[in-house]
Amino acid sequence: MEPNLVTDPKILNVLNELIQREPIFHRPELGTTRADFEQMTESTFWEVGASGRRYSRQYVLDEMEKRYASPEEDTWQTCDFHCLEIAAENYLVTYTLIQGTRITRRSTIWRQTPQGWKIVYHQGTVVENA
Repeated sequence: MEPNLVTDPKILNVLNELIQREPIFHRPELGTTRADFEQMTESTFWEVGASGRRYSRQYVLDEMEKRYASPEEDTWQTCDFHCLEIAAENYLVTYTLIQGTRITRRSTIWRQTPQGWKIVYHQGTVVENA
């Protein structure tokens, strides 16, 4: 039932760079301010949360600003990374995020720009208990 996800060896360097940026907004070493998050995201960024709700860039930036105003311990683990070039300089990265007992499948569309990596779109989907 599971797909056989193998990253093309020609873009393993891209995968390795993007693994260092996932999960998005959970990497304090990449920044914790609103300005940092604005720099990380395209102006057209939006996401679909694990709840299925759609969130605008403005809403996500507001929430990240609140989160980092009073940070809490954030324990997580990632695995099963895969990267696919979907257009020139645009990449789909998928992976599994484990946060305690909560497991989600994540997908992020990244764009390589002259200013660096930018997040175009993100989605999280909760894995049902079997």
